[in-house]
Amino acid sequence: IAALMVASLSASAQEVGAFIKPMAGATLTTLTGDLDDLKMKIGFTGGVELGYQFHEMFALTAGALYTMQGARVSNSHTKYMINMNYLNVPVMLAVYPVQGFGIKAGAQFGFLMKAKQGDTDMKDFFKKSDFSIPVGLSYEFDDAVIELRYNIGLSNILKAEVDDEYSVFYGAKTDSKIRNSVIMLTFGYRIPF
Repeated sequence: IAALMVASLSASAQEVGAFIKPMAGATLTTLTGDLDDLKMKIGFTGGVELGYQFHEMFALTAGALYTMQGARVSNSHTKYMINMNYLNVPVMLAVYPVQGFGIKAGAQFGFLMKAKQGDTDMKDFFKKSDFSIPVGLSYEFDDAVIELRYNIGLSNILKAEVDDEYSVFYGAKTDSKIRNSVIMLTFGYRIPF
């Protein structure tokens, strides 16, 4: 309790007004759905968010984040990595019930930039856009921000017209549904303007 009290004293109050927040960090990602033997893989995310603090308890942000996503596939017969890079655009509402501590949720649109398995281009197997619900927690101190976020993928990212070909090479069924699942840990810095 004493440590929490000291930490809350060092937290900075959220000042009303506009701000920009460069941010970078690590991702832990996988694909959920009808493909077997999916494991998580580590990646990178980085970008910037623009925000407006309406009140010390509420803020709205919109960002652009380059995010490495995908999954590892591993079983007794095969091991390979599906590497997917997205430009993600999250729009989030932040609520600060306690000074420095934020609870965040919103909507995110993702745009596929690259998809590969090793040197094989897999971009034609996947849809160009993705929709997810990001939820997260943040802690702010002296304008520095540490944030843990989970993006819940809602879109089936597998193209229907290539399901048959995908099933032959990668073990999915012809009516497979595959979604992104992303955990992000980032460090950012709020710059008022």
